Formats: sequence, structure tokens, C-alpha cells
Amino acid sequence: MSLNKYLDVSPEVAGALAAGKPVVALESTIISHGMPYPQNVETALAVESIIRENGAVPATIAVIGGQLKAGCTREEIEYLGKAGTKVTKASRRDLAMLCARGQDGATTVTTTMIIAHMAGIKVFATGGIGGVHRGAETTMDISADLEELAHTPVMVVCAGAKSILDLGLTLEYLETHGVPVLGYGTRELPAFYTRHSGFSVDYQVDSPEELAAAFKASLELGFQGGMLVANPIPEEYSMDPAVINGAIEEALSQAKANGIHGKETTPFLLAKVKELTGGDSLDSNIQLVFNNARLAAKTAACLAK
Repeated sequence: MSLNKYLDVSPEVAGALAAGKPVVALESTIISHGMPYPQNVETALAVESIIRENGAVPATIAVIGGQLKAGCTREEIEYLGKAGTKVTKASRRDLAMLCARGQDGATTVTTTMIIAHMAGIKVFATGGIGGVHRGAETTMDISADLEELAHTPVMVVCAGAKSILDLGLTLEYLETHGVPVLGYGTRELPAFYTRHSGFSVDYQVDSPEELAAAFKASLELGFQGGMLVANPIPEEYSMDPAVINGAIEEALSQAKANGIHGKETTPFLLAKVKELTGGDSLDSNIQLVFNNARLAAKTAACLAK
């Protein structure tokens, strides 16, 4: 099968999958584009440790030298962290070219789902998903993450979507594409840095066992799409909505004034929000990723049973 030419599953991940043990996929855009070095590498390694502590095997996913990696080594994570934004932020449209050219890519939610599914990994922990951008009715700026959730059977554990997006339209888009949105311990969609958005999710689920049962049923029914788990940031790290929303509004107006659009939008907005909140948003970001890793590992362990 020609896929084997491009897909490189690490020995540890391959062994765990063959033995029916729980594995959790992790993205690499958060390493190269999401945080400064060395905090990005420290966070990535800490997330891997949290997954191990909660009974699963971590599989950090990236494209290195044209190879789709399901399970990066410590050296590869260090490389991605040091190279930073010089590494291509790889969406679905980039994978074939990166493979053909033997280049590197940091995987987004979309490409992490694709590679996880190719490798046979069913659960993926991330920070937040992309969505429908504000003003999308004229710009058509909609994240490929939403389309991937409609087509690729991977459970994605996140802290909701960042409120730089249009959260109402993001939920509408997911509903149109038949993607179930499950709130972990909540009926409200968390908004990444904060626990509340004012928008309702489809179902509240209160245990990893229940999450695993729902996803198992989806797979057994033969559904091709994924499932989105919205896990609110822990209360003690949740930011004041007034502070974060004020920073987002300011960042949006600066992006418009500077003519920022397309794939540059999200990195610009996140950097600006971090600057405007004095770095508090980065601390919150790290804590919510840890929280999602714990839940994903516990859910993967239940699914493996």
C-alpha cells in the first residue's frame, strides 16, 4: 500500500495500537506556531507526560522530511519548537505537496485528524478548534477543521472555539454537517479562555465512560464523521470574559486596520491578545491543553476497554 511510503508510525505507538492499548494524538501547530521557545517544547513534553500518567500513549503528530509522523521523538519535538514559524502550518491542502517535496509541516486540527485516522488513532487532544470567522458571510473564511470533523472519524477533545471566531455560526456549521458537539459537564459551549459563551451544545456528558460509549456507538453505526468534545477550562484558570473580549475586539480592529486576512488572521489575533492581556492568555492556554490531555487519555482508556 503506497500510504506506507509516507506514513511513519513510531514503534511505541504502533506497538500500543497493535496491542489494543489507548493512544491519544496531539497536534504540532501549538508547538511551532502557538507558543515561544522553549515554553512550546516544555508544554508539549508536559502534555505527553500527562497522557502517560492517565494511562495512554501520546502520539505527537507532524510532517518531517515529507513523512507523516504519528508519534514524534523528543528530538523532533525540540526541532519543531526551535524552528517555530519557519515550519509550514499544514492544512489538508498542504499535505501532498509537503510529502512530494520532502518538507516539514506542523499539523493543525485538520491534518492531525487525518494522520491520526490513517494510523488508527481514535482520540485527539488539542487546545481549541478553528471555526467560522467573524464576517465570514462576506469573506467565506471558515476553518478546514469544521469540514474535517464532518468527514474523519476521530474524537476531538478541546476547550471549545476561541472567541475571536463567530461561535454561533461555528455551531450552525457543525450542525449542518452532522457533527455532535458534547459539553463535558456543561450544556454551554466553552469559549477557550473562558468557561461561558452563551451558546448551547447538543448534549452534556459527565464521564469519560459516557464519552467513550458515545464514540463507540458512532463508529459501530458506520458514521464517517468525528465527534467534538468541548471541555471547559478549569475554573481557577478561566479569564474574566470582559478582559478577554475587550482584548479580542481591540485585536480584531487592529487586524482590519493592518489588512490581515486568510491564514495570517489567527496567529496575528492570538499574539495580539497575548500582548494585550500581559501574557495571561498564554498561561490559560497551557492549562486548558493540560486539562484536555487528561480527559482525552481517560476517554481513550475507556474506549480501549
